[in-house]
Amino acid sequence: MNFAIPSPRRRGFLLLEMILALAVFGAAATGLTIAMHRMGKVASLAQSELRITRMMQSALDEALSQPMLEEGEVETESGSAGNEVKFLTSVKLIEDMENEDGQLLQDMYHIEVRALWKENGQRQERSVETWRYGRMYQPL
Repeated sequence: MNFAIPSPRRRGFLLLEMILALAVFGAAATGLTIAMHRMGKVASLAQSELRITRMMQSALDEALSQPMLEEGEVETESGSAGNEVKFLTSVKLIEDMENEDGQLLQDMYHIEVRALWKENGQRQERSVETWRYGRMYQPL
């Protein structure tokens, strides 16, 4: 009969292995936390941009839907406390716009809407513009 002496088994972890495992877990948890924080900031920024874009489109649609366009500037404000947005809508007559054939287009207006607001303590500004025939919505 052959009797072998059993080899001593390791039971449990060594202190060094535990410290190494905690360091790896800590680094992974820190990276995940930073990534989640940045994703939250990006989502908040995207939501703010979408809100401003919708408000600007609404202000532009309102200016375009006027039956009679008149030159000038109109200032309006929108939003709640802490989220105020100022809109400057300007309508200007275009004097020298020509079509492809070189004919002068009369009664054409340039419409611009600028949005001004503060975000994270910094002043932000966006603008959108278009052109419209002045008598577009008048009956013939």
